[in-house]
Formats: sequence, C-alpha cells, structure tokens
Amino acid sequence: MIHPSAIISESSVVGNSVSIGPYSIIGENVKIGDGCSIESHVVIKKNTSIGKNNKFYQFASIGEDPQDLKFSGEETILTIGNNNTFREYCTINRGTGSGISKTIIGSNNLFMAYSHVAHDCIIQDDCIFSNAASLAGHVNIGCNVSLGGFTLVHQFCNIGDYAFSGLGTVISRDVTPYTLVAGNHARAYKINTAGLKRYNFDEEIIYALEKTFKLFIKSKSSREDVLQSFSDLNYNYDEVKKFVDFINKSERGITR
Repeated sequence: MIHPSAIISESSVVGNSVSIGPYSIIGENVKIGDGCSIESHVVIKKNTSIGKNNKFYQFASIGEDPQDLKFSGEETILTIGNNNTFREYCTINRGTGSGISKTIIGSNNLFMAYSHVAHDCIIQDDCIFSNAASLAGHVNIGCNVSLGGFTLVHQFCNIGDYAFSGLGTVISRDVTPYTLVAGNHARAYKINTAGLKRYNFDEEIIYALEKTFKLFIKSKSSREDVLQSFSDLNYNYDEVKKFVDFINKSERGITR
C-alpha cells in the first residue's frame, strides 16, 4: 500500500489501509487517518492532521507554510476532517501565529484542480471548490457552499451556508447564506433557489428567504422601514433567522 519511493517522516503516524503512491513526501508530525489514498508526487508538510477516507490526487500540496510575510516559522497546524477530495495541484496552507494558528477543513468537501486555501481559513462541510477557486487568509466558509471556477475571496470574508458563486466571481465582502453572487466585484442577485430545491428545502422556506433577501439586500428603504416590513411578515423559520443574524453580525459588510 506504500510505494518504496515514498518518503515518510519517522514522527508521522499512518493509519490502517492507507495507500501512498510513488515519490510522495509525508513530513514531520503528520497524522493520516484510516482509509486515506495518496497518489504519486503528493507533499503533505508538518503538523498536518488528516481524518479518514480522504483522497489526495497527484501534485497536491497540503500543509505548506502560509504565504504571509508576517510568518516567521512559528508552529502552526492544518486540520482536515473525513471524506474530502483534493484534486491535482490543490494547495492548502497552515495557519499563522498572528491569526488563529491553524487552518481547519471539515468533511465531505471537494477541492478541484488548482484550488487554494490560504492560512487561518475555516471551511465547514459539504462544500465544492471548482477549478482555481481561491481563498485569501482568514476566510470562513459555511456548509454546502459552492464556489464557481476562478472565484477569488478576499481575506477576512465570511460566506454563509448554501451560498453559490458564479464563474470568475471576485468576493470582497461577506456573502449571506443561501445567496447566489456573481461578477467582479461580486453582486448578490437572488436566493440560490435552484440549489435549495436540490437540497429539498421546503418551498415556503425558499419563498420566505426570497422575501427576506429583497428586503435586506435589495430594498432602497431606510433601515427602520426594512425592519418594520420584516416584522410584519412574522416569519418563524430558522433559515430566515440565520440570514438576518448573519447580516447583523457582519463586520466587513454584505455583498449586495
């Protein structure tokens, strides 16, 4: 299961039923969970912890030093959950001492070829990064987020659950949950209705989100009028509450 040309640090721990292909390099203090598959020419650097059943395609670079000029070699980590797929030339960096000292990736995510996750990012579960989608440092990504090919996300942005970006989108502000954004710079166009239907969201919830989106994102009314109109709707859906709470907590500003 481990090719004789692979180089594995003595301080690393490799789980059961792990395959490691030719010329791959496993660095110091790396932990690889059961059932992982590592193709040829993959580099996994120090202080990286990987869960079970992850797949790494050839030429992926995992756990490399952050591309941050403030980084001075401090000990930081990368943590990866279960059942993720990292395609060719995917690059994932560790955290920085000036950030949260770690990069965190959840489970069941797909990172297509040339996608990039910079230092101190947190990615939840069930996300899709299309080809060359890239995150700058300190970005938070919710669950079930889909980033179209060549999407670029500015540092310190937050992207809510079930958000979707079109091809070539440049995101420089927070993206509300359930929202479809596109363009350079990104604009919020509508609720990701088609995606929510694929996830079997109730039609009443989708309709409520669409109304809430129009009020909070597209309305030209004053903040007071928006809040009053929203109160009159008397929505009692967790998804709507999450949408509004996200806006209220945003420090960077919302994509509109």
